[in-house]
Amino acid sequence: MSARPVRLGPRAVAALALITVIGVLAFGWPLLADRGSQVTAHAADAPWLFAALLPLLVAVVVATVADGGLDAKAVAMLGVLAAVGAALRPLGAGTAGLEPMFFLMVLSGRVLGPGFGFVLGAVTMFASALLTGGVGPWMPFQMLSMGWFAMGAGLLPGADRLRGRGEVMVLALYGFVAAFAYGTVMNLQGWTTIGGMSSGVSFHPGDPLADNLARFIAYCLATSMGWDLGRALLTVVLTVAVGPVLLRALRRATRRAAFETQVTFEDPPGVPRG
Repeated sequence: MSARPVRLGPRAVAALALITVIGVLAFGWPLLADRGSQVTAHAADAPWLFAALLPLLVAVVVATVADGGLDAKAVAMLGVLAAVGAALRPLGAGTAGLEPMFFLMVLSGRVLGPGFGFVLGAVTMFASALLTGGVGPWMPFQMLSMGWFAMGAGLLPGADRLRGRGEVMVLALYGFVAAFAYGTVMNLQGWTTIGGMSSGVSFHPGDPLADNLARFIAYCLATSMGWDLGRALLTVVLTVAVGPVLLRALRRATRRAAFETQVTFEDPPGVPRG
């Protein structure tokens, strides 16, 4: 019996679509703000996003449970992987972008599916923020970004037929690209609220979108390219080095857990019914 990812039913898809739309709006609305908008004044609104994000995460879990894709064994595995991911994050301490938790999110999302991956990424980032003292206005945005990062691994094609070195190479390539995407998205959250920068890289509310995007690219190149490259390279190295073993372990655990298997009760042999 092959390992099957946690199934994503229609209600879970709807919940994920809703949280994704809200996340895109939370990240991107400053780009559409008027010239007189006080964008930086809204940096303190992050707790409200966090307050909205938690019920939506719960909604994804509840919808997945209701669709029959998540049971107690899957929730237990979610807790274990989130704990491991949270413990991995301080090992790099963010030095030069070296964050070893990213490769675990890639492999877990691949084996256990996009819905599981999204919840795992968000919960892991929340737990690691508490563990490292990294709680701040950026945390809900990190939870969303990491959720998307792990979900993307679960959406990669060929889950049923691609195995071996080919699969590891695909995951390494995804981890490399997605690590840059994660850093870019998080840059967008900070860039629109930071003042006092050079006019060549600063955000100007109300300016044409193309002009602001050009400044944003310059900002990313000037401030975070080295960090994103370190994160991407470490993700590739760990995926190639540890990926085959961990993929087999995750799939073995998934097979043994037998998610979605219906529990039935039968009378022991020799015991009359009634």
